Amino acid sequence: MTDAPPPVVTGETVAKLARGVRLKEDTVRGQTLLLAPERALALDDIAVMIVKALDGARDLDTIAEEFSIAFEAPKAQILTDIIAFVDAFSKRRMLELKS
Repeated sequence: MTDAPPPVVTGETVAKLARGVRLKEDTVRGQTLLLAPERALALDDIAVMIVKALDGARDLDTIAEEFSIAFEAPKAQILTDIIAFVDAFSKRRMLELKS
């Protein structure tokens, strides 16, 4: 039995934290961590904003549009960055995807 190829992340992709993964504030170190079984990753402020936006309801294109307005930045560049982030974290099995 072969594994299915990983899904291609696009603007239409909807993502959310995988089961057992959560954000946690580390007040001692002043960081936000993404915790998964037997793993922890420190996130920067932008990564935290992206993770919080991944609600399992909105697609990445919609999230990029909202960030574009909030930060007065080009939507295309924001979408490219969000897609790269979601793709990397889904490969680490920290996000669940629906396309």
